[in-house]
Amino acid sequence: MQTGMRQGPEIWIRGPVTTPKPGPPEPAHAHAAARRFSWVGTHGGAGVSTLAAVYGGHDGGRAWPGPGDPPSVLLVARTHAAGLDTVAGAVEIFRRGQAPPGLDLDGVVLVADAPGRLPRPLAQRVKSLEAVIDVYRVPWVPSWRLGELGHPPRETAPLARLTGAAR
Repeated sequence: MQTGMRQGPEIWIRGPVTTPKPGPPEPAHAHAAARRFSWVGTHGGAGVSTLAAVYGGHDGGRAWPGPGDPPSVLLVARTHAAGLDTVAGAVEIFRRGQAPPGLDLDGVVLVADAPGRLPRPLAQRVKSLEAVIDVYRVPWVPSWRLGELGHPPRETAPLARLTGAAR
């Protein structure tokens, strides 16, 4: 070996190198396992239990996921001022690295607190959240009040795809 020259690692090949036989291509998701999430409410009445029932995943209530729970977290809040305050605070906990070790914040789920459009001040706060994290919106669903959960609402297709609840 000459001085001044660097030598890379040796590569050992055992046996003949074969080319796989052509066949039908496998879908990209063929080996991907379904991802599970822990729904974590940032305040009481956020809708965690309903979301877990409709979209699947772990109903964490208002507690951080434990050792046996999925570490992928979806924070949940209502779209009223108090809900937006608490979810912004929880996002900040993750941003500062103060969340329990091993947890990953995958997004924020905002559940409508009433039918209709958000008032402008609340809509601006939602835009501020969207600037720092993926936000999934869930509209007001009257049938959920009656316990008729059924399929995810059409407007929540991105959330349904994320959680694997798309049908």
